[in-house]
Amino acid sequence: MDSVNEHLKSNRNKKAMASSSSSWVALFLALLLAAESSRPVAVDGAHDYLDALSKCIMFFEGQRSGRIPPGQRLVWRMSSGLGDGSKVGVDLEGGYYDAGDNVKFGFPMAFTTTMLAWGIVEFGEDMAPAGELGNSLTALRWATDYLLKAIAEPNRIYVQVGDPIQDHNCWERPEDMDTPRTVYTVDQQNPGSDVAAETAAALAASSMAFRPFDPAYAEMLLANAIRVFDFADTYRGAYSDNAGVKDGDELLWGAAWLRRATANDSYLNYIQANGKILGADDNINEFGWDNKHAGLNVLVSKEYLEGRVVSLQSYKGWADSFMCTLVPGSTSDHIEYTPGGLIYKPGGSNMQHVTSIAFLMLVYAKYLSSSSQTVFCGNVAADPTALRLQAKKQVDYLLGDNPMGMSYMVGYGARYPQRIHHRGSSIPSVLAHPQFIACKEGSVYFNSSGPNPNVLVGAVVGGPGEDDVYGDDRADFRQSEPTTYINAPLVGVLAYFVANPN
Repeated sequence: MDSVNEHLKSNRNKKAMASSSSSWVALFLALLLAAESSRPVAVDGAHDYLDALSKCIMFFEGQRSGRIPPGQRLVWRMSSGLGDGSKVGVDLEGGYYDAGDNVKFGFPMAFTTTMLAWGIVEFGEDMAPAGELGNSLTALRWATDYLLKAIAEPNRIYVQVGDPIQDHNCWERPEDMDTPRTVYTVDQQNPGSDVAAETAAALAASSMAFRPFDPAYAEMLLANAIRVFDFADTYRGAYSDNAGVKDGDELLWGAAWLRRATANDSYLNYIQANGKILGADDNINEFGWDNKHAGLNVLVSKEYLEGRVVSLQSYKGWADSFMCTLVPGSTSDHIEYTPGGLIYKPGGSNMQHVTSIAFLMLVYAKYLSSSSQTVFCGNVAADPTALRLQAKKQVDYLLGDNPMGMSYMVGYGARYPQRIHHRGSSIPSVLAHPQFIACKEGSVYFNSSGPNPNVLVGAVVGGPGEDDVYGDDRADFRQSEPTTYINAPLVGVLAYFVANPN
């Protein structure tokens, strides 16, 4: 994760699963069979949102760490990281490589998990007729099973596996990696409220996603979410070494998800009592793995919009303010757009902002619709339809309606990125080249001008620059590297447009 490592420190027991793997496979098959009769068909001339959704979810199979199971669709990926955690006496096999490297970063992985779960909670009913609810739950469980291992010990979370400096000094397949699998933790002496609270949010949100299908597993997730949040709140301190990053938004975010998952008033009281103390009114117009402000405001606004908790009106006001930054013609300070109409924030990996903001627009439109409300931005009114249309423009740009005339999702459309910044995709697979490829031996593939030999289907790259130009350059990780936290919000967005293409 070359882009994320700039923001993270580089020097920081297995739980029994509630249901058997056989019952989980049975559930998956039942969902798949039930969906086939009502599977939607793409309209001629329109984007095939169903195809994009299927590929968006498939991407997570290419990011798997651990023992690859039967049924793996991206067959060029093999098992890797089987000894993760063994040097410190714990089992940390599994989880996801979050980007184009071979490190497992717990903070963005937890956010990926939260967003996959939130997408299922809000738009799972749209995934079911499309035949993709089972695949979404499988992708989510690959993450939650790992997080349960990472939080198995009291007052300790294993938040990273792999030395990022040495890993980024190599270009090798995950199946071959021989760089140190260093394990990093947060605990009472070295707290990390941000990553701990995000992990609590991930487990709480996931408990809601699994509850209709596996109540026992959902209960286990929720019980652990409560425990991890208590740890995050008790031992304060940010894990991220970015001086501008605080942990308050994650604490409120974790409390908000526990409130929604439990309906327990203690979490509502926490949000009300700590909102200003923890920076809820900072009104930062961002949402991503290291900044939850906009997402927090949308999530908490739901209870106010439903007329249940009047004291949360300020969160609705902050959510409205964020939406107004996205509405053309409003007097608010605007989020920047490229000439072609893509949301743009400097710093690289821009599609993470595009997909997460599009997701928030759709979710907020859903909440506004349920309460028959509209956002007023000065003289401009933004009703739910306007927000949905704005989200659709972002998705359609990503899928090919852009000045470059290309899709930024690998494998979707006639033209898409060929040279993505991804070790496993760019080096011949173990099937094609069984011999070991050492650290520096992969450089020839990194420097190659040819297309990647292994198609990482569904991977969404960082995307074009502020001028709408994309160079398709493997070395330019800011543009060409895919990440799980780009795809995770997009799953819910695409599910919505499968059911509502127009």
